Amino acid sequence: METHPIVRLEQAALQRWCTGDPSGFLELSAPDVTYFDPFLSERLDGLDKLTAYYESIRGKIFAPKYEMIEPCVQKVGDGAILTFRFNSYSSSEGAQMRWNCTEVYWRTEGTWRILQTHWSFTARE
Repeated sequence: METHPIVRLEQAALQRWCTGDPSGFLELSAPDVTYFDPFLSERLDGLDKLTAYYESIRGKIFAPKYEMIEPCVQKVGDGAILTFRFNSYSSSEGAQMRWNCTEVYWRTEGTWRILQTHWSFTARE
């Protein structure tokens, strides 16, 4: 089974993210993107605010090992919803972080753009 193009875009952005480079996600995001993150007290609205946030953490996030688990793309017209679980592992502390992610994509002029991102922690077993 062939990997959906949105999953490939997300994998490439995650690979950059895990080396301290958030630019992959910024390049995918629409100008009117909205963003939820458990480390933030409120939603970020717009690419300018997301860029400012990502620039504040650029070079600070590293995960030499990570997993994108069970990615699922549900397409509706020119939109698509990507959901997956994400586990990241820190080499320095051996710590593991477990996440749920939802990305809403929109295809405009033949290009997929992220309209909405929501990251949350996965409940521990």
